[in-house]
Amino acid sequence: MSDTEGSLPLLKRLSYAVGHFQNDLCASMWFTYLLVFYHSVLGFQNTNAGVLLLVGQIADAICTPLIGYESDRMPGCGNYGKRKTWHLVGTLSVVLSFAFIFNQCLGCNSLTPQWVSLTYFIPFITIFQFGWAATQISHLSLIPELVTCEHAKVELTAYRYAFTVIANITVYAVAYLLFHTQAGQNNDPLSDTLGPVDILVFRNLALIVLGIGVLSSVFFHVGTTERRPGEGREAQEEEGKGRMKEEEEEGEWRPLLRYPQTPSSLLQWKCWLQQPSFYQVALLYMSTRLIVNLSQTYISMYLINTLALPKKFIATIPLVMYLSGFLSSLIMKPLSKLIGKCLTYFVGLLLIMAFSYWVLLDDRMGQQVYGAAVLLGTGSATILVISLAMTAELIQSGAFVYGAMSFTDKLANGVAVMLIQAMHPCSTVVCCPACVWFYHYIMVIVTGGVAIVAALALCSILIWPIRIRPRKSCSYTNICHPNAF
Repeated sequence: MSDTEGSLPLLKRLSYAVGHFQNDLCASMWFTYLLVFYHSVLGFQNTNAGVLLLVGQIADAICTPLIGYESDRMPGCGNYGKRKTWHLVGTLSVVLSFAFIFNQCLGCNSLTPQWVSLTYFIPFITIFQFGWAATQISHLSLIPELVTCEHAKVELTAYRYAFTVIANITVYAVAYLLFHTQAGQNNDPLSDTLGPVDILVFRNLALIVLGIGVLSSVFFHVGTTERRPGEGREAQEEEGKGRMKEEEEEGEWRPLLRYPQTPSSLLQWKCWLQQPSFYQVALLYMSTRLIVNLSQTYISMYLINTLALPKKFIATIPLVMYLSGFLSSLIMKPLSKLIGKCLTYFVGLLLIMAFSYWVLLDDRMGQQVYGAAVLLGTGSATILVISLAMTAELIQSGAFVYGAMSFTDKLANGVAVMLIQAMHPCSTVVCCPACVWFYHYIMVIVTGGVAIVAALALCSILIWPIRIRPRKSCSYTNICHPNAF
């Protein structure tokens, strides 16, 4: 089967690609603005704001494997298809919950105890994370349902990532416009400071995000047709044989670990836990996620509390970070081919450490923060892309590995945020003078400090290359390809 025969028409590729657009829009708001909204806008205590993010991360970590299992086991709604059914359930869950997360507690006022507001928001956050996980898993699972040839699968993934980029740019651009509009209507000299007056800004941003997301989801459900069970199985088998022959002839993209195709030879989860390489890659992946997610979470707090910049910067700086990261990702493949994955990852760590050192020395950088944002965005994208490539190569034979790493990553991020919030020096007011040095050093630690841990994990991979080591209790072992790194 040729690539042309295996690919979908352009309109169907676009309809599939926008199926995750709502998730990407909401995720951008979740990581960038959740703490800012609850702490600086609603005036929550630091620990309470951290609890809400921790609850969301735990819910996501638990829902992801459970929904993955159930979505494979349960049939769809009639002839609609099980993937699209789960996608619809997830979309509706996100729509019905997300607007409540970025809004004031209904019926609450300044005299309402915070534990009441906390109890109010937790169910909406849990429903949102369930819906987000259901949409993500069903959307990814549709790729092999829609196309069979490898080229077409890569093509759909590329389209999906392109709309992820558009989603992040959309959120930050709309946020900037809303803050800019608000500043033009308000002549108050304190209008550049975040506070209760900004509830409407974040509520409108959430509603705009949901409006765009609903339209994209409708386009996805109308334009995407899920293949029925058993349909096209012969074509898939034929394509699989052709792909195996093609890999033997070309040999360009060999996986890190070669596994036999018989299910009985795959490593069980108990055997994975006995492999040192499992922990090497897990530490590298978790450190990378901590750098990327924590820097995205706390950059807004750093901008408004440490650098005392106008609130529009919490839209422009993340936008600069994301654009620089996207542009750097375009050279990731040729660079990794030239110097290898490990050295490419190390280059990304150097950029992260350069940002950390800049922040440490200059606590009043002002407009120079745009240059620092380029360093952080480029470095974060570099280490994220390479760590995902390393992880993908390790887990050629086991979904358990990805599930374990994903669960650990989400839980670690939630716990890290909770610990940081618990150490905050201002526990009774929105912010105090101690915020200046607190967020200053938090940005240094979550970038430079965690980067050192990632560097140690990278050194362990260089010293003890990734390989599946023989164990008496495991029936199958294999070593890594010598040219993998």
